[in-house]
Amino acid sequence: MDGLYVFLSDSRVEIDNNSVERTIRPIALNRKNALFAGHDAGAENWATIASLIETCKLNSIDPMAYLRATLTAIVNGHRQARINELLPWNYSEQTHG
Repeated sequence: MDGLYVFLSDSRVEIDNNSVERTIRPIALNRKNALFAGHDAGAENWATIASLIETCKLNSIDPMAYLRATLTAIVNGHRQARINELLPWNYSEQTHG
């Protein structure tokens, strides 16, 4: 009932979440396509990279620039304990290039 009340009282709330589902569909499709990669490890790697790329797109980040900066940071010894700093939503093109 609380959710229905919010929907009825706030005109900005949509009745469905189709816009969100359309936005995340490429992520789900890439993961599904990874099932046919030929090997479990390859499929997991493919799904990980595809998820990172789609997450970059959702956050309006250039995927190539993000991957370049992230891989460079890893090669240069970025500490594993600080892995959260390398996630797409923490990436800033002004800081990284």
